[in-house]
Amino acid sequence: MSSPILTIRDVHFSRPENGFQLVIPQFTASAGESVLITGRSGTGKTTLLHILAGILPVSLGCITVQDSNVSQMSDRDRRAFRLRQIGLIFQSFELIDYLSVLDNVLLPARISPAMELTPDVKRRANQLLSDVGLDRYSRQSVTRLSQGERQRVAICRALLPNPSLLLADEPTGNLDPETSSNIVRILLERVAADGATLLMVSHDHSLIPRFDTAIDIATLTGTTATAAGDSSAP
Repeated sequence: MSSPILTIRDVHFSRPENGFQLVIPQFTASAGESVLITGRSGTGKTTLLHILAGILPVSLGCITVQDSNVSQMSDRDRRAFRLRQIGLIFQSFELIDYLSVLDNVLLPARISPAMELTPDVKRRANQLLSDVGLDRYSRQSVTRLSQGERQRVAICRALLPNPSLLLADEPTGNLDPETSSNIVRILLERVAADGATLLMVSHDHSLIPRFDTAIDIATLTGTTATAAGDSSAP
């Protein structure tokens, strides 16, 4: 493996209102590595992704992505860094229904100060849609797509900035087995092609052989403690 893209050291996060705590002593992931995070509901998997994406701040510890210390950034800087370096795929897709397929993919270029909506960016968006078999739908509303097609749009949007770290929260949770397998294939192929790092949360243990690394979050935290819910909203 190459040098680490992601490094976590002694990270602490808590929600005093419900007693939830998440502690990650140490973890690293390298460029080109695919990591599957498993574990039962309510133990902090979604919270972990939101911490790594800079959506939620930590109280202690260090998170570095591409040698940038995300944990020491302000809210504004974390958001800018996320738009530039981190791709986040939500289980619920989070597409904008009044936008076309292509405009949903182009959204990061419209809202990120670090990107410009250049012809090259538009070409990348169209190429990503072509790669996942959706180029013929680029001008259509996302409301006309199936669940699997909507998830592919969400993947293209996350990949548009060519992020070094790709975070996927149960991206196959609401899909049939064949569509789920295709979604995982697309993610793994894109990460390998772009030299990015993939962290994916899933309850589906059948996916474990397809990933370089698979780890239960209880092992990652070094504890089997229960949590009071895992519903961190962005």
